[in-house]
Amino acid sequence: MKFNSDKLTSLLTLGLMLLAFTASALDSNIEKQCQNYKGKAPKYIFYFIGDGMGLSQSNAAEAYLSAINNKDGIQKLEMNKFPHHGFYTTYASNRFITGSAAAGTALATGYKTSINTIGMDASKQKPVESIAERARDLGYKVGIVSSVSIDHATPASFYAHQPSRSMYYNISLDLSKSNFNYFGGGGIKHPEGDGKIDKNNLMANFGQGADKKVVNKQANSIELAKERGYRLLNTKAEFQSLKKGDDKIIAIAPRLAGGKALPYAIDQTKDDITLRDFTKKGIELLDNDKGFFMMVEGGKIDWTCHANDAATAIKEIINLDSAVKVALDFYKKHPKETLIVVGGDHETGGMALGFSGSHYDSAFKILQYQNISNDGFTELVDKYKKDNLGNYKLEDGMALVEEHFGLGDKEKGLELSSFEKEQLKNAFEQSMNYKKEFKKDDQFYLLYGSYNPLTTTACHILSQKAGIGWTSFSHTATPIPVRAIGVGAELFSGYYDNTDMAKNIFRLLESK
Repeated sequence: MKFNSDKLTSLLTLGLMLLAFTASALDSNIEKQCQNYKGKAPKYIFYFIGDGMGLSQSNAAEAYLSAINNKDGIQKLEMNKFPHHGFYTTYASNRFITGSAAAGTALATGYKTSINTIGMDASKQKPVESIAERARDLGYKVGIVSSVSIDHATPASFYAHQPSRSMYYNISLDLSKSNFNYFGGGGIKHPEGDGKIDKNNLMANFGQGADKKVVNKQANSIELAKERGYRLLNTKAEFQSLKKGDDKIIAIAPRLAGGKALPYAIDQTKDDITLRDFTKKGIELLDNDKGFFMMVEGGKIDWTCHANDAATAIKEIINLDSAVKVALDFYKKHPKETLIVVGGDHETGGMALGFSGSHYDSAFKILQYQNISNDGFTELVDKYKKDNLGNYKLEDGMALVEEHFGLGDKEKGLELSSFEKEQLKNAFEQSMNYKKEFKKDDQFYLLYGSYNPLTTTACHILSQKAGIGWTSFSHTATPIPVRAIGVGAELFSGYYDNTDMAKNIFRLLESK
């Protein structure tokens, strides 16, 4: 059968109209489902956010768990056993590929905003209310937990209202103004401020005449938090001694890595406080007759995916899932009163479960031979460089790679090809000679991003041998999976926008 061009054009146009109509109908159905919700409000709400965690990341973790247990297929994460699943788009108001501030604000407030904006509209002029603030005003106790600094973009989106995510000092002032009951995880990046006097913030926090009282420096935001009734602690003993009834707590991990974050799960020891621990303690502190809302962020999934480090990313996801398991255990005791929602703000790294060089083969089990994070390994390389100025030896670099990634060990099935050896050789030479990170217009950026060349190359080769590919050192725009269980969980099924996550929770809170 032959079609003339006019008929073909008409059919294509009709097809596109039908697709648009179907998409519109689906959007309408999702909105109607939310508006028509007649159930009661959950008494307990857990909102988990895997920063940088797309479907590939969580599926890779499941494949890894299965492989190290000598099984085929996958071993499901707790979050993926939930009965209700959906997907949502992540674009910001001014860019298709979002950032954590815009995504965090969407997930926290139900508003699209611009890149780098925290808790405000896209014009950076109007503060917008978060679900955590609404929950607080309705009588819920509120907790905010993160594996990165507690003033980082995603956690800040739930309590702060600032035109830029980089305004850490102002964000930390908003933290203690929130009157939330529990903050746990990483530290506060700039409690002393940046040396610039912001009279508006001084007046908002200290009242009239504050600009005359504080002339040469900004007041310490941690000390201000204490004046507002918060108790700050940063030892494991203090943390373990916290008990039900303790209120207005800022619990900071005893050992912080770069960016005032928790150490990566792969680098943690028994002396560290884990994301699971912070979540479990949050339940103990927040549980009360009026209920609670707790947001828990696995923030370092994003960081390690920026560095294209598959093994570390997988262990961060397992770490987040362990915190989800704590919430699930609580849910089982209160199934008619609890909601657990697990999502993410965006995917990072363009992680692909398949690599052109490995064809159809996968070998997730070999990822277990990496015993240090990308950050930890970079520190070792930098120390070697400092200790051996002008006397670098390639065999030393290769020995470090084998010790911490297993690469080159025949018994582990990690023998290196001539091409892979050449890649590592070039990367070692670059690591010993480069002084600053590579910029995006540098020819080496596509190879190493802004990371240490030897570290990045080792991560890439191990990923590729496992059957994992990476397309970016940045975020991507792929839709993010959501999982839900409990009261109102059916609202999170379907395909919608990230702003609908918060809108659904607002709707549930309105049922209280």
